Amino acid sequence: MRFSNRIMAMQSSPIRRLIPYADEAKAKGKKVYHLNIGQPDIKTPPSFLQAIKDFAQEVIAYSTSQGSNELRDAMRRYYEGYDIHFERDHILVTNGGSEAIMFAVMATCDPGEEILIPEPFYANYNAFSKCVNVNIVPITTKAEEGFHLPPSEKIEAVITPKTRCILISNPGNPTGTIYTADEMRMLADLAKKHDLYIIADEVYREFVYDGLKYTSFGNLSDVEDRVIIIDSVSKRYSACGARIGCVASKNEELMKQILKLCQGRLCVPTLEQVGATALYNTPVSYLEEVNKEYQSRRDTLYKALQSMPGVVCEQPKGAFYVVVKMPVDDAEKFVIWMLQNFDINGETMMAAPAEGFYATPGLGKNEARLAYVLKNEDLVKAMDILKAALKAYPGRVEPVSAQ
Repeated sequence: MRFSNRIMAMQSSPIRRLIPYADEAKAKGKKVYHLNIGQPDIKTPPSFLQAIKDFAQEVIAYSTSQGSNELRDAMRRYYEGYDIHFERDHILVTNGGSEAIMFAVMATCDPGEEILIPEPFYANYNAFSKCVNVNIVPITTKAEEGFHLPPSEKIEAVITPKTRCILISNPGNPTGTIYTADEMRMLADLAKKHDLYIIADEVYREFVYDGLKYTSFGNLSDVEDRVIIIDSVSKRYSACGARIGCVASKNEELMKQILKLCQGRLCVPTLEQVGATALYNTPVSYLEEVNKEYQSRRDTLYKALQSMPGVVCEQPKGAFYVVVKMPVDDAEKFVIWMLQNFDINGETMMAAPAEGFYATPGLGKNEARLAYVLKNEDLVKAMDILKAALKAYPGRVEPVSAQ
Protein backbone atom coordinates (compact mmCIF):
# COMPACT_ATOMS: atom_id res chain seq x y z
CA MET A 1 0.00 0.00 0.00
CA ARG A 2 1.20 3.52 -0.76
CA PHE A 3 2.00 6.33 1.62
CA SER A 4 1.34 10.01 1.11
CA ASN A 5 3.96 12.18 -0.56
CA ARG A 6 3.65 14.39 2.52
CA ILE A 7 4.83 11.72 4.95
CA MET A 8 7.50 10.43 2.59
CA ALA A 9 8.96 13.94 2.30
CA MET A 10 9.39 14.22 6.08
CA GLN A 11 12.77 13.35 7.55
CA SER A 12 13.30 11.32 10.68
CA SER A 13 14.40 13.36 13.67
CA PRO A 14 18.20 13.80 13.58
CA ILE A 15 17.99 14.28 17.34
CA ARG A 16 16.13 11.06 18.17
CA ARG A 17 16.73 8.56 15.38
CA LEU A 18 20.16 7.47 16.62
CA ILE A 19 18.78 6.59 20.05
CA PRO A 20 18.78 2.82 19.21
CA TYR A 21 22.58 2.99 18.95
CA ALA A 22 22.73 4.56 22.41
CA ASP A 23 20.37 1.90 23.77
CA GLU A 24 22.59 -0.80 22.28
CA ALA A 25 25.66 0.74 23.90
CA LYS A 26 23.92 0.84 27.28
CA ALA A 27 22.83 -2.76 26.90
CA LYS A 28 26.52 -3.64 26.57
CA GLY A 29 27.23 -1.91 29.86
CA LYS A 30 28.49 1.44 28.58
CA LYS A 31 27.56 4.72 30.19
CA VAL A 32 26.43 7.29 27.61
CA TYR A 33 26.64 11.02 28.23
CA HIS A 34 23.67 12.45 26.34
CA LEU A 35 24.54 15.78 24.78
CA ASN A 36 22.28 15.02 21.82
CA ILE A 37 18.98 16.26 23.21
CA GLY A 38 17.86 19.40 24.99
CA GLN A 39 16.49 17.70 28.09
CA PRO A 40 17.50 19.80 31.12
CA ASP A 41 18.49 18.04 34.33
CA ILE A 42 17.49 21.06 36.43
CA LYS A 43 14.65 20.20 38.83
CA THR A 44 11.20 21.34 37.80
CA PRO A 45 9.80 23.80 40.37
CA PRO A 46 7.76 21.74 42.88
CA SER A 47 4.78 24.07 42.45
CA PHE A 48 3.87 22.22 39.25
CA LEU A 49 3.10 18.89 40.91
CA GLN A 50 1.74 20.52 44.03
CA ALA A 51 -0.85 22.43 42.02
CA ILE A 52 -1.97 19.20 40.36
CA LYS A 53 -2.14 17.41 43.72
CA ASP A 54 -4.29 20.25 45.06
CA PHE A 55 -6.69 20.00 42.10
CA ALA A 56 -10.02 19.23 43.77
CA GLN A 57 -12.61 19.05 41.00
CA GLU A 58 -14.45 15.74 40.82
CA VAL A 59 -14.41 15.67 37.02
CA ILE A 60 -11.38 16.37 34.87
CA ALA A 61 -13.36 18.24 32.24
CA TYR A 62 -12.39 19.77 28.93
CA SER A 63 -10.68 23.09 29.17
CA THR A 64 -11.64 25.83 26.74
CA SER A 65 -9.97 25.62 23.33
CA GLN A 66 -8.20 28.92 24.00
CA GLY A 67 -6.67 27.59 27.22
CA SER A 68 -7.77 28.34 30.74
CA ASN A 69 -8.22 31.99 31.67
CA GLU A 70 -6.02 31.43 34.74
CA LEU A 71 -3.10 30.22 32.62
CA ARG A 72 -3.48 32.91 29.97
CA ASP A 73 -3.60 35.59 32.64
CA ALA A 74 -0.46 34.12 34.24
CA MET A 75 1.22 34.26 30.82
CA ARG A 76 0.10 37.88 30.36
CA ARG A 77 1.68 38.85 33.67
CA TYR A 78 4.88 37.07 32.64
CA TYR A 79 5.08 39.05 29.38
CA GLU A 80 4.53 42.30 31.26
CA GLY A 81 7.94 41.66 32.79
CA TYR A 82 9.38 41.94 29.27
CA ASP A 83 7.40 45.09 28.47
CA ILE A 84 5.11 43.12 26.14
CA HIS A 85 1.49 43.99 26.81
CA PHE A 86 -0.95 41.32 25.64
CA GLU A 87 -4.67 41.09 26.18
CA ARG A 88 -6.02 37.67 27.15
CA ASP A 89 -7.30 37.02 23.62
CA HIS A 90 -3.83 37.68 22.21
CA ILE A 91 -2.69 34.35 23.74
CA LEU A 92 -3.75 30.81 22.86
CA VAL A 93 -2.47 27.88 24.91
CA THR A 94 -1.03 25.01 22.84
CA ASN A 95 0.33 21.50 23.25
CA GLY A 96 3.90 22.71 23.62
CA GLY A 97 5.74 25.11 21.37
CA SER A 98 5.59 22.48 18.62
CA GLU A 99 1.84 22.83 18.13
CA ALA A 100 2.18 26.61 18.32
CA ILE A 101 4.63 26.57 15.40
CA MET A 102 2.43 24.19 13.44
CA PHE A 103 -0.63 26.39 13.95
CA ALA A 104 1.26 29.54 13.00
CA VAL A 105 2.47 27.96 9.75
CA MET A 106 -0.97 26.56 8.91
CA ALA A 107 -2.66 29.91 9.52
CA THR A 108 -0.25 31.95 7.40
CA CYS A 109 0.82 29.67 4.52
CA ASP A 110 -0.93 27.76 1.78
CA PRO A 111 0.54 24.57 0.27
CA GLY A 112 3.43 25.41 -2.02
CA GLU A 113 4.23 28.69 -0.29
CA GLU A 114 7.53 29.44 1.45
CA ILE A 115 9.05 30.29 4.81
CA LEU A 116 12.50 31.81 5.21
CA ILE A 117 14.53 30.30 8.07
CA PRO A 118 18.17 30.88 9.04
CA GLU A 119 20.01 27.57 8.84
CA PRO A 120 21.03 25.58 10.77
CA PHE A 121 17.61 25.53 12.43
CA TYR A 122 15.61 23.41 14.86
CA ALA A 123 15.20 20.21 12.88
CA ASN A 124 11.49 19.84 13.56
CA TYR A 125 10.81 23.00 11.56
CA ASN A 126 11.28 20.67 8.60
CA ALA A 127 8.62 18.33 9.93
CA PHE A 128 6.16 21.12 10.77
CA SER A 129 6.43 22.60 7.29
CA LYS A 130 6.50 19.38 5.27
CA CYS A 131 3.36 17.99 6.88
CA VAL A 132 1.38 20.97 5.57
CA ASN A 133 3.23 21.11 2.21
CA VAL A 134 5.01 24.38 2.92
CA ASN A 135 8.56 24.83 1.66
CA ILE A 136 11.54 26.05 3.69
CA VAL A 137 13.89 28.48 1.96
CA PRO A 138 17.12 28.59 3.99
CA ILE A 139 19.15 31.65 4.90
CA THR A 140 22.58 30.06 5.31
CA THR A 141 24.73 31.12 8.28
CA LYS A 142 28.24 29.94 9.16
CA ALA A 143 29.99 28.60 12.25
CA GLU A 144 32.98 30.87 11.57
CA GLU A 145 30.65 33.91 11.83
CA GLY A 146 28.87 32.78 14.97
CA PHE A 147 25.85 31.89 12.82
CA HIS A 148 24.81 35.54 12.52
CA LEU A 149 22.65 36.66 9.61
CA PRO A 150 24.04 37.67 6.22
CA PRO A 151 23.42 41.19 4.88
CA SER A 152 19.89 42.29 4.02
CA GLU A 153 20.46 42.06 0.25
CA LYS A 154 21.33 38.36 0.49
CA ILE A 155 18.14 37.63 2.40
CA GLU A 156 16.05 39.78 0.07
CA ALA A 157 17.47 37.89 -2.91
CA VAL A 158 15.62 34.69 -1.86
CA ILE A 159 12.27 36.38 -1.19
CA THR A 160 9.72 35.48 -3.86
CA PRO A 161 5.99 36.08 -4.38
CA LYS A 162 5.48 32.76 -2.55
CA THR A 163 7.27 33.91 0.60
CA ARG A 164 4.87 34.32 3.50
CA CYS A 165 6.92 34.27 6.70
CA ILE A 166 10.31 34.57 8.33
CA LEU A 167 10.70 31.97 11.08
CA ILE A 168 13.53 32.58 13.53
CA SER A 169 14.61 31.05 16.83
CA ASN A 170 16.04 33.68 19.19
CA PRO A 171 18.06 32.65 21.19
CA GLY A 172 18.95 30.15 18.55
CA ASN A 173 18.46 26.42 18.57
CA PRO A 174 20.79 24.71 17.58
CA THR A 175 23.37 27.50 17.46
CA GLY A 176 23.04 29.40 20.74
CA THR A 177 23.16 32.65 18.74
CA ILE A 178 21.61 35.85 20.13
CA TYR A 179 20.59 38.07 17.24
CA THR A 180 21.60 41.71 17.53
CA ALA A 181 19.20 44.66 17.56
CA ASP A 182 20.43 45.53 14.04
CA GLU A 183 19.67 42.01 12.78
CA MET A 184 16.18 42.13 14.26
CA ARG A 185 15.59 45.57 12.76
CA MET A 186 16.72 44.26 9.38
CA LEU A 187 14.20 41.40 9.50
CA ALA A 188 11.42 43.72 10.67
CA ASP A 189 12.09 46.09 7.77
CA LEU A 190 12.09 43.22 5.28
CA ALA A 191 8.82 41.94 6.73
CA LYS A 192 7.21 45.36 6.25
CA LYS A 193 8.62 45.84 2.76
CA HIS A 194 7.48 42.42 1.51
CA ASP A 195 4.32 41.99 3.62
CA LEU A 196 5.61 39.02 5.61
CA TYR A 197 4.86 37.58 9.04
CA ILE A 198 7.65 37.04 11.58
CA ILE A 199 7.24 33.81 13.54
CA ALA A 200 9.49 34.37 16.57
CA ASP A 201 10.37 31.17 18.43
CA GLU A 202 11.47 32.59 21.79
CA VAL A 203 11.31 29.56 24.08
CA TYR A 204 14.93 30.14 25.27
CA ARG A 205 14.28 33.78 26.26
CA GLU A 206 15.73 33.35 29.77
CA PHE A 207 18.95 31.74 28.56
CA VAL A 208 21.04 34.78 27.64
CA TYR A 209 24.61 35.07 28.94
CA ASP A 210 27.51 37.45 29.47
CA GLY A 211 25.28 40.32 30.54
CA LEU A 212 23.69 40.66 27.12
CA LYS A 213 20.32 42.39 27.01
CA TYR A 214 17.59 40.32 25.40
CA THR A 215 15.09 41.96 23.06
CA SER A 216 11.94 40.18 21.94
CA PHE A 217 10.33 40.68 18.57
CA GLY A 218 7.31 41.54 20.68
CA ASN A 219 9.11 44.76 21.64
CA LEU A 220 9.14 46.04 18.04
CA SER A 221 5.92 48.05 18.00
CA ASP A 222 5.99 48.93 14.30
CA VAL A 223 5.62 45.26 13.32
CA GLU A 224 3.40 44.05 16.18
CA ASP A 225 0.65 43.07 13.72
CA ARG A 226 3.17 40.85 11.87
CA VAL A 227 4.84 39.19 14.86
CA ILE A 228 3.71 35.75 16.08
CA ILE A 229 5.48 34.69 19.27
CA ILE A 230 6.03 31.00 20.02
CA ASP A 231 6.63 30.08 23.63
CA SER A 232 6.79 27.11 26.01
CA VAL A 233 7.37 26.10 29.63
CA SER A 234 9.57 23.19 28.52
CA LYS A 235 13.03 24.72 28.88
CA ARG A 236 12.27 27.77 31.02
CA TYR A 237 10.93 25.71 33.91
CA SER A 238 12.55 22.38 33.00
CA ALA A 239 9.12 20.92 32.25
CA CYS A 240 9.56 19.37 28.79
CA GLY A 241 7.05 16.60 29.48
CA ALA A 242 4.32 19.02 30.51
CA ARG A 243 3.75 19.96 26.84
CA ILE A 244 2.40 23.44 27.53
CA GLY A 245 3.16 26.26 25.13
CA CYS A 246 1.42 29.19 23.55
CA VAL A 247 1.09 31.21 20.39
CA ALA A 248 0.71 34.94 20.94
CA SER A 249 0.09 37.87 18.63
CA LYS A 250 -1.54 41.29 18.67
CA ASN A 251 -2.98 40.56 15.22
CA GLU A 252 -6.51 39.88 16.44
CA GLU A 253 -7.85 38.60 13.13
CA LEU A 254 -4.97 36.12 12.88
CA MET A 255 -5.67 34.88 16.40
CA LYS A 256 -9.31 34.30 15.49
CA GLN A 257 -8.15 32.12 12.60
CA ILE A 258 -5.70 30.16 14.77
CA LEU A 259 -8.50 29.62 17.29
CA LYS A 260 -10.24 27.48 14.66
CA LEU A 261 -7.28 25.09 14.82
CA CYS A 262 -7.40 25.10 18.61
CA GLN A 263 -11.09 24.22 18.48
CA GLY A 264 -10.39 21.41 16.03
CA ARG A 265 -8.07 19.68 18.53
CA LEU A 266 -10.55 20.45 21.38
CA CYS A 267 -8.22 21.53 24.20
CA VAL A 268 -4.85 21.26 25.89
CA PRO A 269 -4.78 18.81 28.85
CA THR A 270 -6.50 20.34 31.87
CA LEU A 271 -4.14 19.12 34.59
CA GLU A 272 -1.01 20.27 32.78
CA GLN A 273 -2.56 23.73 32.49
CA VAL A 274 -3.17 23.73 36.24
CA GLY A 275 0.49 22.89 36.86
CA ALA A 276 1.75 25.37 34.26
CA THR A 277 -0.26 28.19 35.83
CA ALA A 278 1.67 27.57 39.04
CA LEU A 279 4.97 27.54 37.12
CA TYR A 280 4.37 31.07 35.88
CA ASN A 281 4.29 32.19 39.51
CA THR A 282 7.80 30.81 40.09
CA PRO A 283 10.08 33.46 41.65
CA VAL A 284 12.45 35.22 39.27
CA SER A 285 15.29 34.02 41.50
CA TYR A 286 14.74 30.47 40.15
CA LEU A 287 15.34 31.67 36.59
CA GLU A 288 18.37 33.70 37.66
CA GLU A 289 19.97 30.68 39.32
CA VAL A 290 19.25 28.49 36.30
CA ASN A 291 20.83 31.10 34.04
CA LYS A 292 24.00 31.14 36.17
CA GLU A 293 24.19 27.35 36.09
CA TYR A 294 23.88 27.16 32.30
CA GLN A 295 26.42 29.93 31.76
CA SER A 296 28.84 27.94 33.92
CA ARG A 297 28.16 24.84 31.86
CA ARG A 298 28.60 26.82 28.65
CA ASP A 299 31.99 28.00 29.87
CA THR A 300 33.04 24.45 30.75
CA LEU A 301 32.02 23.12 27.35
CA TYR A 302 33.47 25.97 25.31
CA LYS A 303 36.82 25.89 27.13
CA ALA A 304 37.13 22.18 26.36
CA LEU A 305 36.17 22.63 22.70
CA GLN A 306 38.82 25.32 22.27
CA SER A 307 41.48 22.78 23.24
CA MET A 308 40.48 20.34 20.48
CA PRO A 309 42.58 20.66 17.29
CA GLY A 310 40.46 21.13 14.17
CA VAL A 311 37.24 21.97 16.00
CA VAL A 312 35.59 25.24 14.94
CA CYS A 313 32.94 27.04 16.98
CA GLU A 314 32.18 30.49 18.30
CA GLN A 315 31.16 30.96 21.92
CA PRO A 316 27.36 30.59 22.12
CA LYS A 317 25.62 33.49 23.85
CA GLY A 318 22.27 31.91 24.61
CA ALA A 319 20.05 28.80 24.84
CA PHE A 320 22.07 25.73 25.90
CA TYR A 321 23.44 24.50 22.58
CA VAL A 322 26.47 24.92 20.39
CA VAL A 323 27.07 23.72 16.84
CA VAL A 324 30.65 22.58 16.30
CA LYS A 325 32.46 21.90 13.05
CA MET A 326 34.66 18.84 13.54
CA PRO A 327 37.58 17.34 11.60
CA VAL A 328 35.59 14.26 10.56
CA ASP A 329 34.34 12.92 7.24
CA ASP A 330 30.76 12.53 8.45
CA ALA A 331 29.38 13.59 11.83
CA GLU A 332 26.64 10.95 11.85
CA LYS A 333 29.12 8.17 11.16
CA PHE A 334 31.34 9.61 13.89
CA VAL A 335 28.52 9.63 16.48
CA ILE A 336 27.55 6.05 15.61
CA TRP A 337 31.22 4.99 15.76
CA MET A 338 31.57 6.48 19.24
CA LEU A 339 28.51 4.60 20.45
CA GLN A 340 29.54 1.30 18.87
CA ASN A 341 33.32 1.29 18.96
CA PHE A 342 34.72 3.87 21.35
CA ASP A 343 34.73 4.37 25.09
CA ILE A 344 37.00 5.43 27.93
CA ASN A 345 36.66 3.16 30.93
CA GLY A 346 33.26 2.03 29.73
CA GLU A 347 31.95 5.55 29.06
CA THR A 348 31.12 7.29 25.79
CA MET A 349 29.09 10.31 24.66
CA MET A 350 26.41 11.17 22.13
CA ALA A 351 25.87 14.30 20.01
CA ALA A 352 23.25 15.24 17.42
CA PRO A 353 24.61 15.25 13.84
CA ALA A 354 23.89 18.69 12.39
CA GLU A 355 23.18 17.80 8.76
CA GLY A 356 19.50 17.40 9.66
CA PHE A 357 19.44 20.99 10.95
CA TYR A 358 20.05 22.30 7.42
CA ALA A 359 17.80 22.55 4.38
CA THR A 360 20.64 23.05 1.91
CA PRO A 361 21.90 19.61 0.75
CA GLY A 362 25.44 18.82 1.83
CA LEU A 363 25.74 21.41 4.58
CA GLY A 364 26.40 20.38 8.17
CA LYS A 365 27.85 17.01 7.23
CA ASN A 366 30.86 17.50 9.50
CA GLU A 367 28.99 19.40 12.23
CA ALA A 368 27.18 18.35 15.39
CA ARG A 369 24.99 20.02 17.99
CA LEU A 370 26.01 19.64 21.62
CA ALA A 371 23.49 20.37 24.37
CA TYR A 372 25.18 21.40 27.63
CA VAL A 373 22.36 20.07 29.78
CA LEU A 374 24.52 17.96 32.11
CA LYS A 375 26.25 19.07 35.29
CA ASN A 376 29.78 20.41 34.92
CA GLU A 377 31.60 17.30 36.13
CA ASP A 378 29.76 15.20 33.55
CA LEU A 379 30.47 17.74 30.81
CA VAL A 380 34.18 17.53 31.62
CA LYS A 381 34.09 13.74 31.21
CA ALA A 382 32.05 13.98 28.00
CA MET A 383 34.49 16.50 26.51
CA ASP A 384 37.48 14.31 27.44
CA ILE A 385 35.77 11.47 25.59
CA LEU A 386 35.07 13.67 22.55
CA LYS A 387 38.65 14.93 22.40
CA ALA A 388 40.07 11.41 22.53
CA ALA A 389 37.48 10.11 20.05
CA LEU A 390 38.35 12.81 17.51
CA LYS A 391 41.98 11.71 17.67
CA ALA A 392 41.14 8.01 17.32
CA TYR A 393 38.37 8.19 14.72
CA PRO A 394 39.38 6.42 11.47
CA GLY A 395 37.52 9.01 9.39
CA ARG A 396 39.32 12.02 10.83
CA VAL A 397 39.98 14.72 8.22
CA GLU A 398 42.75 17.18 8.98
CA PRO A 399 41.84 20.87 8.52
CA VAL A 400 43.28 22.51 5.42
CA SER A 401 45.29 24.94 7.54
CA ALA A 402 47.01 22.02 9.23
CA GLN A 403 48.14 20.38 6.01
